[in-house]
Amino acid sequence: MKKCTLFFLGAISLFAAALDFEAEGKLWWAHIQFLADDRLAGRNTGSEGYKKAAEYVAAAFARFGLKPAGTLGYSQPVQFETRQLVEEESRLALVREGIAETLAREDASLNTRGDPAPALEAPMVFVGYGLAVPEAHFDELAGMNLRGKIAVYVNGAGPVETTGNIKSHYSSAVERWNTLKKAGAVGVATIQSPRGVNGQPPQTPPVGSGAIPPQPSFALADPNLQELAGMALSVTIAKQGIDKFFEGTGHSAEEILKAAAANETLPKFPLNGTLRSRAAIKRDRVEASNAIGMLPGSDARLKDEYVIVSAHLDHVGVGRPVNGDSIYNGAMDNASGVASMLEIARILRESGVKLKRSVIFLAVTAEEKGLLGSLYFAAHPTVPAKQIVADLNLDMFLPLHELKAIEVQGLGESTLGDTARAAAKDAGVTVQADKEPEQNRFIRSDQYSFIRHGVPALAFKFGYESGSPEEKIHKDWLKDRYHKPSDDLNQPVNQAAAARFDRIILSLLERVANDAERPRWNSDSFFKRFAK
Repeated sequence: MKKCTLFFLGAISLFAAALDFEAEGKLWWAHIQFLADDRLAGRNTGSEGYKKAAEYVAAAFARFGLKPAGTLGYSQPVQFETRQLVEEESRLALVREGIAETLAREDASLNTRGDPAPALEAPMVFVGYGLAVPEAHFDELAGMNLRGKIAVYVNGAGPVETTGNIKSHYSSAVERWNTLKKAGAVGVATIQSPRGVNGQPPQTPPVGSGAIPPQPSFALADPNLQELAGMALSVTIAKQGIDKFFEGTGHSAEEILKAAAANETLPKFPLNGTLRSRAAIKRDRVEASNAIGMLPGSDARLKDEYVIVSAHLDHVGVGRPVNGDSIYNGAMDNASGVASMLEIARILRESGVKLKRSVIFLAVTAEEKGLLGSLYFAAHPTVPAKQIVADLNLDMFLPLHELKAIEVQGLGESTLGDTARAAAKDAGVTVQADKEPEQNRFIRSDQYSFIRHGVPALAFKFGYESGSPEEKIHKDWLKDRYHKPSDDLNQPVNQAAAARFDRIILSLLERVANDAERPRWNSDSFFKRFAK
């Protein structure tokens, strides 16, 4: 078998031998062949296919010599509450001067974010982007009375002059709702922003988009972890329905969308009449497990500290057929990250190398439902929370071409960034910061659950140069395969490049696990505030 280019990833014996990336890539791909097989039906949270995937990961953990990280073996059961809108029994209407105008789904639609009230009627206020960002001295809600009202806003970050990560944090659904709820709002109605990166439509589709039909929303059954509590109404306003909401205000959809596209400040004004809703909700309970394995550390002082390698195991299941295929296999999203996690565990096992800190390999559930599995683990870790020192998250890193650069999300936030640079440099690979911070990717995967508990974290993608063929490959993938049945086993993937990526992540892990000092947030990092 052809040997790939040799390089050294570190001083210890684990990385001192020639590496056969083609062979390692085939081992990586074998995990994906199981996890993304049609028989697992897209690994939807709580499904039989997901259960089989979790059992596969747990068996691999045992085979690779990992220890259970809790009292329930390799499993951490997570309880969920599901909410499905019964559309034929649910209604939305605008009420003006006692006359109710029923809204068609093409105008606006109810959804089950938060906990919809069975019936609600409330006045509405347009609040621009609905943001308060103290660091930027930006507060659109100052002086506004939202008590008992529905906040209508454009779902964007607006002209806030601050860093991408700060904008990402405050424009997240949870933080925006916290701001609106504090101001007295009882519900929200959102307008999709026309603005993406550099004024262009977003190139990474929002989570839950694509060809997937409406699915039940998930919330953790633990009421203390229901972060959208108090949201009695959630509505999405379609572009063609905006003018119906703005009728009689002197403002129009054209005006607001043009200003939002230009990233300008938006006006704030009350809307005429009230919004009346009737929401019939079918509720159920679902259980799915996080899979957890631990490689115990070898150093008497450091073994009780933990570095987490995380990847989400779930995908979105079975949905609307596309070209006759209804199974959303999730090969890259995110069987690929789970496969890399398993390969890192295998290499450590077979090398016999001892790391000073303990390493937790964590395959989480319900990422596609709102990072819920990692949220649960971060709130209820199976090891002491204060002893978790870092999270390295592997999610849809897209090995679609040769590995020339790694994009590191969170690169400038903590000392982990310098460690990642060193690991990549030894491999002859350059490091890039997130080139599209407005896509909010640093807060859109499981590392964010740990960040909010004060744990420094990184996430990774294959990098590329602007205007390069690799950029086109990535953007075409996002357009053609993201959250679609075509993210399956029949797509072109560079297996050897994935193996090379795994070795770099392994080098990073080794450095973090063996460093005498814990990773720490940089002094100028916004996320330092979460450190405990």
